[in-house]
Amino acid sequence: MFTFASVKPRAAFFVVILVVFVLLLLRSARVVPAGHVGVLDLFGNVRPEALPSGLHFVNPLARVHRMSVQTHEVKETMDTPSSEGLIVHLDVSILYHLDPAKATDVYRTIGRDYETVLVKPNVRSAVREVTSSYQAKALYSPEREKMSSEINQHIIAAVEPRGMVIERMLLRDVALPLRLQQAIQEKLSAEQEAARMQFVLLKEKQEAERKKIEAEGISSFQKIVAEGINDNLLKWKGIEATKELALSHNSKVVIIGSGKEGLPVILGGDTNPPAGQPAPIPHR
Repeated sequence: MFTFASVKPRAAFFVVILVVFVLLLLRSARVVPAGHVGVLDLFGNVRPEALPSGLHFVNPLARVHRMSVQTHEVKETMDTPSSEGLIVHLDVSILYHLDPAKATDVYRTIGRDYETVLVKPNVRSAVREVTSSYQAKALYSPEREKMSSEINQHIIAAVEPRGMVIERMLLRDVALPLRLQQAIQEKLSAEQEAARMQFVLLKEKQEAERKKIEAEGISSFQKIVAEGINDNLLKWKGIEATKELALSHNSKVVIIGSGKEGLPVILGGDTNPPAGQPAPIPHR
């Protein structure tokens, strides 16, 4: 029969050592999940390098704090004044993630709740600072993109040196008092109509210039043609026409002697009378 008393003390010692070793091995094995890094803290002493995702064996007495390096979204809804003192309602979203290389610094200087301590306050501060330098109508004009870019740059300048990486800033919604919205829309519509009329006037002016140039071209052409037609040309054309008539096979009567400068007069004759008319009776 087996009893503990029958086990040799030396063998029992090795069994105890083996059990303790297994327990320590299990205790020292730490798994850092994907999308996280591990910050090793041993009695307040933080290891300079963060542990990447995967299986690690560390001091059993140390604590491994998991910190996410995945993309997070911060949503802020706030009422902030514009440059003219109007209260503007804004919905803002920030996409960011923790810089893995600075995870240990963030843990030491800010802690694990860096979103509440660092990110959100700086988002609110940047939105208020930038919005206060723009008029309310900028939120309904192309300047909105410029304002969003400035807010993004302010946030980057405030949080990236502390270990946060800003991916994108989204200005999701803007709300003004209804009467002010209508006034801004009417003003923007009037400005667009004025710009359209300027375009129409410019187009009409260009068309008038085109017609003027066209008229000048026609006038120049007529002047050149008029200068090219003289008496000698007309006489030559008359001679050509007379020659063609004289060479035709139709019977004709040629009258010569219409003056020194005149051309022969050719009267065409037709031996066959027109249909429906009696032939002339010759005189005896």
